[in-house]
Amino acid sequence: MVQVTLAVNGMSCMHCVMAIKSSVGKLTGVKEVKVNLKEANVTVTFNADQVALNQIKDRIESKGYVVCH
Repeated sequence: MVQVTLAVNGMSCMHCVMAIKSSVGKLTGVKEVKVNLKEANVTVTFNADQVALNQIKDRIESKGYVVCH
């Protein structure tokens, strides 16, 4: 398992939290998604053999948020 923390802009409320957790959590290989509004980041624990980091970033951005690269 790999754990990464991504800086994400555009999150402002619990709806944002749930949208990201639900969407990213559905990806095959994702074990856990933690969203921290105060710190503006998302921590994802995943199996790198099943899902790529770019897929996770793309999923977050598809919901209208900006992943700071």
